[in-house]
Amino acid sequence: MDLVLRGARVVDGTGGPSYTADVGVHEGRIAEIRRRPGRVPLGGRRTVDAAGLALAPGFTDMHAHSDLALLRDPDHSAKAAQGVTLEVLGQDGMSYAPADARTLDGVRAAIAGWNGDGADLDMDWRTVGGYLDRLDRGIAVNAAYLVPQGTVRAYAVGWDDRPATAAELDRMRQLVAEGLEQGAVGMSSGLTYTPGMYADGSELAELCTVVARYGGYWCPHHRSYGHRALEAYAETVAVARAAGCALHLAHATMNFPENAGRAGELLALLDTALAAGADITLDTYPYTPGCTTLVALLPSWANEGGPAAVLARLADPVAAGRIRTAMEVTGSDGCHGVPVDWSSIEVSGVRDPSLGHLVGRRLDGWETARRLLLDDRLGTAVLQHVGHEDNVRAIMRHPVHTGGSDGILQGAKPHPRAYGTFPHYLGRYVRELGVLTLEQCVAHLSARPAARLGLRDRGLVREGLRADLVLFDPLTVAAGSTYARPRALPLGIPHVLIDGRFVIREGRRTDVLAGRSVRRACGKSSPSGV
Repeated sequence: MDLVLRGARVVDGTGGPSYTADVGVHEGRIAEIRRRPGRVPLGGRRTVDAAGLALAPGFTDMHAHSDLALLRDPDHSAKAAQGVTLEVLGQDGMSYAPADARTLDGVRAAIAGWNGDGADLDMDWRTVGGYLDRLDRGIAVNAAYLVPQGTVRAYAVGWDDRPATAAELDRMRQLVAEGLEQGAVGMSSGLTYTPGMYADGSELAELCTVVARYGGYWCPHHRSYGHRALEAYAETVAVARAAGCALHLAHATMNFPENAGRAGELLALLDTALAAGADITLDTYPYTPGCTTLVALLPSWANEGGPAAVLARLADPVAAGRIRTAMEVTGSDGCHGVPVDWSSIEVSGVRDPSLGHLVGRRLDGWETARRLLLDDRLGTAVLQHVGHEDNVRAIMRHPVHTGGSDGILQGAKPHPRAYGTFPHYLGRYVRELGVLTLEQCVAHLSARPAARLGLRDRGLVREGLRADLVLFDPLTVAAGSTYARPRALPLGIPHVLIDGRFVIREGRRTDVLAGRSVRRACGKSSPSGV
C-alpha cells in the first residue's frame, strides 16, 4: 500500500452517514477501506494520521473560468487549496477553442476581463483536442471542457446579429460535433453575451441535438437572471427537451430586486420538468454578488460586430447616448433587462495597470463607465451586488444542485468565490447555518457533479476508484477569502490528493502537477489516456 489515511471520518459522497475508517491508496486508486473499530489497522509505506479530519472525494467546480489560469499558473492554489480536483472550463459560451486566428483574436479581446488577453501565452492550438492536449502537459488539477457556443458562432457566422444561414448552421453543427469527438463533455452558451446571444431557440436546439447524440449536456447562461428570469429558465428547459439533451443550468440564481424571494418559483418550474422526465442539474456559488465584465452589461446591439465595433460606438457621442438610454432607462439585455444601478457595480479588475486606482470603487454613472471601457479597451471586470441570500439558500438545498465557483481569477480584487466557494459551503452553510448536513453538502460537491459528467471512476470514496481526495477539519474549515482580501487561502484543509499524489500537503502546495484533461469518449467520459 503506497499510502494509508488512518482513522478518518469518511464522508463518501453518497449522502449516507459518515463512518470512521482507514483508507489505503495504491497506484493512484483507493485500494482498500477498512472500517473501524474492531479490525487491524491498515499498514502502508506512508501514513497520515487523519483522526478528527473528514475524508471526502475531491470537489468538482462545475463552473470555472480557469481556461488560461491553469496554463499560466502551475501553482493554482486558488482551486487546489479548496479541495477542488476537477474544474469544468469553456463556460458561458466563450473560450479559446475551436477557433481560427480571426476568431481567437476577437474572443481574446471580448473576455480579457475574465482571463486576461492571453498575450503571455503561446496559444498554439486551434481545436478542442489541441487545447486538451495542451492541458495534458501537466496542470495543477484535472479539467473538463465544454464547447463554447458563442465562440462557435463567431467562427462560423461572425459577430453579427442575424440568423445563421443553412451553410453556417451546418458548420456550427460540425464544429460542435468535432469538439465532442475530441473530448468535450458538452456545450455551453452565454445568452447575455455576444455573439452567442444572437442565436434563437431553434438554432440552439439544432446544436443541442448534436450534443445529445454524443451523450453530452448543455450548460446555458440564461438570457436573463433579472427581468423575466423565469421565462429565460423556461426557454432553456424547452430547448433542451425539444433536443432530447441533458441540461445543466449555469450559476442558477434569481437576482435583482424584482426576484427577491422568488427562488421557489424557479424550483417549482424545474420540479415540474423533472417529474415529466427531463434530465436537469444546476450549479450555484454561495454568495450574493455576481461577477462579469463591464462590457457585458451593454445592450446586445452595441456589441454587434465584435470588440472593435463596440469601441467605435462608445467613442461616438450619438451612439454612446443610445447606449446610455438602454442602460439607464429601458433596461439593457446585457444587464438582464434591468436598468443599471451604478452604485451596485464595483470594479474588480482592469486590463491597463494605470487604471488600478479604480479597483474596489463603485461606479458613479454612465460617463465614468464609458470612459473606463474606452481607456481599458473593454478589459474591465466588475462585481454586481444584486443577489438575495434567501434565494441562495433555497436553491442550494435542491436535490439536483451542485457547486460551481464561477470564479474569475483575473484582476486585482476578484470575487472571493474564486478562492473560497467550497470551504464557504462547508464552513458557513454546513457548520454555521445548517442549511445542508455535511454528508449532503459533500454529495453536492463531488458525486453529483461526477454523475453529470458521466465519470464512473471518481466522485466517491469507494474501493477501485481514483484517489482524488480531500481531507478537511469540519470544525475549522472556512473560506479565508473575503471581499477585502479575496486571494486569501482557505482554512482547515490540510491535504488534497489527485491520483493518490499530494497536491496540498500540511496546508501547503506541493510541486506536483497531477492534473490532466478529462475527456468524453464513445458516449461516456473517461480520463485522458485511459
